Amino acid sequence: MPTIKEILYKIPLGERLSLYGWVSKRRVTKNALFVNLYDGSTLQVLQVVADPDQIAPEVVKKITAGASLYIEGEVIASPGKGQSREVAAQSIEVIGESPVDYPLQPKQHSFAFLRTIEHLRMRTTTFRAILRIRHAVGYAVHAFFNQRGFYWLHTPLITSIDAEGAGDTFRVIKDSGKEVTPFFGKKVSLTVSGQLPAEAGALALGKVYTFGPTFRAENSNTTRHLAEFWMVEPEMAFCGFAAMTDLAEELVKYTITYVLTECVEEIAFLEKRALQEDPRSTPLSKMLEQVVGAPFKRITYTEAIELLISAMEDNPNRFAYPLGAWGDYLQREHELYLTEYFQGGVVVTDYPQEHKAFYMRQNRDGKSVAAMDLLLPRVGEVVGGS
Repeated sequence: MPTIKEILYKIPLGERLSLYGWVSKRRVTKNALFVNLYDGSTLQVLQVVADPDQIAPEVVKKITAGASLYIEGEVIASPGKGQSREVAAQSIEVIGESPVDYPLQPKQHSFAFLRTIEHLRMRTTTFRAILRIRHAVGYAVHAFFNQRGFYWLHTPLITSIDAEGAGDTFRVIKDSGKEVTPFFGKKVSLTVSGQLPAEAGALALGKVYTFGPTFRAENSNTTRHLAEFWMVEPEMAFCGFAAMTDLAEELVKYTITYVLTECVEEIAFLEKRALQEDPRSTPLSKMLEQVVGAPFKRITYTEAIELLISAMEDNPNRFAYPLGAWGDYLQREHELYLTEYFQGGVVVTDYPQEHKAFYMRQNRDGKSVAAMDLLLPRVGEVVGGS
């Protein structure tokens, strides 16, 4: 049975077929029943048109947002705007009814509202676009490392290792209803990082990477400090600082390029939504093309501080967190300024040793370490390494 994507882009006009899908919206006029249908194969919807006199009134009544349908019809050219073809339905069967109070109606819902219906929000166009892009990113990450001879390690999610002391952890305990005790008889937690097992793996396989969920129990409700997120961590034997930094830039560009190629309609949709919220913002596709189209600017932390302090001299109120001297921590607003200043990706190296983990190699100046953060426009830091 064909998918909606195949109907829209491959199947010839005039072909009779059967299809399944969910209703995103419907409209009934005196002469026609119009149904917008999606099935997950594409972000686009397929318009199905039927003569309301040929569909039983009790069936038409059940064709509401969220209902699932089985349709038999013919692919025809569409006279309307926004689509080149549609399906003229000979029969429509409602195989899954939608409740009267189905909350997803054909309008744009706020993210605050969608958080209250987590089991349904993936059906919205926005979340379908995000999930499809997330799939593409994951595929690209694995393809990138596989092409370069890396091995994917599955490091433990439940562990007694706290890596670099990366933050508060979620403890694993046994609650018998009578007492709460450590499940393994000692302190174990959900992993904050697969780094240490990956370091051991690199000494066996040379080049490895982890890609899986990690957990941080920080008391924060911002989008920058998640309780659960997926992280990529490569570890390489016999690899210098420059090669490691090159790999990070290559990974980011490879992934973005793959998404730009494979997720055209998803990027276009999210770009349109972002421009509705802020018409002055740079279009998403243009920003991503700028990122992959030029070498990332590489500057030291010292050069970054000097540039940021100079910007404050021109405008003392530029930053909510003013910088005073070498050794101050860079905030996200400073990172975003650097990406705007250089119009693309930026790699900041040689941070003060107090800013980074204890194991990072000290530079000859005795006060900085061989560490880098890779910054992207609109986001800030996306990669850290040493």
